[in-house]
This record gives sequence, structure tokens and C-alpha cells, in this order.
Amino acid sequence: MDLYSQIDSNKRKTWIIVIFFVFILTGLVYLFSYILGGEEYAFAFVPLAFIVSVFSSIGSYYFSDKIVLAVSGAKKAEGHEFQQLHNLVENLSIAAGVTKPQVYYIDDSAPNAFATGRDPKHAVICVTTGLLQKLERDELEGVIAHELGHVKNYDIRLMAIVAVLVGSIALIADWMLRSTFYEGRDRDRKSGGGILIFIAIFAAILTPIIAQLIKLALSRNREYLADSTGAYLTRYPKGLADALIKISQDREPLEAANKGTAHMYIVNPFKGELAKGFANMFSTHPPVEERIKRLMQM
Repeated sequence: MDLYSQIDSNKRKTWIIVIFFVFILTGLVYLFSYILGGEEYAFAFVPLAFIVSVFSSIGSYYFSDKIVLAVSGAKKAEGHEFQQLHNLVENLSIAAGVTKPQVYYIDDSAPNAFATGRDPKHAVICVTTGLLQKLERDELEGVIAHELGHVKNYDIRLMAIVAVLVGSIALIADWMLRSTFYEGRDRDRKSGGGILIFIAIFAAILTPIIAQLIKLALSRNREYLADSTGAYLTRYPKGLADALIKISQDREPLEAANKGTAHMYIVNPFKGELAKGFANMFSTHPPVEERIKRLMQM
């Protein structure tokens, strides 16, 4: 798939994800309302759930970047200490043919970075202080070029919306699961109550897993493409490859990361045993070794 096909695909997937979210949220609210008050009670809440999910989707489109930055504890990069970073972003933006994104930072010694926003004209690149401290200039340039690849390819819109909507589904499912347990104490004596509670618990557990699988399916290919785009911008694939080695081998976990935003970072921010073994099957990032191999073959 070439670059323009990937951009068109990302735009289509954005709307597919939004529609999926609307139906999933409406279905969860219907099921939960049915358990609480029966069929009439459930149908009364369906229109409200639909309206709320639509407005949530619209809000995630326009404000997902601000939500992600706030959740990550990011601050605007201002002052002399960030001048080199701004210069790199500006020069590479010119090379990529995109508007210079806003630059933010996270005060954390773990090296990592991500990009967010709804389009190249409303984009943000965020790096950790650890990335600035631990990477050489060529390596930092490779990381910035990779993130600009996400900006240019419209990955940022898709993944920021996924972060907010998937996080919302997980929160609603968790609330539904807890509430069902409490409600079950009053309804377990009624005929069929136990079956309905079981269905609700099953749905509350399964829905976040489905959402995670969607993130996985959307994330892996985009990292390879952003690596290729970044290497094309710098004309020096080794810089990005060396950066990926340093970031992946650094053992400090990124405290600002969470399950909702982890897929946005250049390298999986969760370190240690959690990121190994069976967990790799559900990782939103492709293996770093494979990414480095592809870069060195360019």
C-alpha cells in the first residue's frame, strides 16, 4: 500500500471506528438498562445513549489531542532548552511538506515520543525529557521524522480518536460490571436474573478486549509505514534504528503512559515482563527487531 492509499484508508477507518463506537455504546447502555429496569426502561434510554455516543464521537474528533496531552501530563515546550528540538521539528516539517506541529514534552526520564492531533494543520509532537537527554542528534532526528510520518499519514487522527473512544468503552464497561454486581444482589432471586447478570458481565469483559484487538489491528502496520516515512525524510535510516534500540533497551517504564495511550508511542512504554512473552501477542507495536531489520534494509 502506497502513502496516498494509506492516508485514504486512515480517513475511512476513522469514520468506521466512530460508527462502531456509537453502536457498541448504545448496545451496552441498552443491556445495562434492561437489567436495571426491564425492556421499557431499556428502550427509554437507547435514544439518550445514541445521542451521548454521537456527541462523544464528535468531541473526540475535535478534542482528542487535548485529552491525550492532559492525561499524559504534557506541557508546552518553551524556553532555550527546547530550541534544538524546535529546530529539528521545523526543518523536518519543511522536508515533509507539512505545517510545523506544536511541540510538547513530558517530564519523565524514560525515553519515548508520540504525535497526536486531528490533521497535519492541528498536530502535536510530544517527547519525554529522557528522550532529549539520552539520544544523539541523529537519533532524535530519526524519532521526530517518524512522528512527522504519523502526522503526514493522518495516523494521528485515527489513533487519537481510538485512544479516547476505546478508553471510554473500557470505563463504561468497567462501571457496568461493578454496577451489575451490586444490582445482582437484589435481582438474583428473580427468574432469569442470574442469566441476565451473566450476560452483562460477559459483555462488560469482552467489549474492552474487542476494543484492544481493534487497536492492535490498526497500530502495527502504521508503525512500519511511519518508520519508512521517517527514514525517507532524514535519508539516514540508521539514526532511527539506533534510536529504537536505545528506547527499547531502556528499562525505565514511562509513568505517564496508560493502556489507552500506549499504542501512540514510538515504542511500547510498558517495560519489563509485562511487555514480554504472551503479552506480545496483544501488543499494539510490531517487534522492534523487525522494525530495525526493515530500516537497515532500506
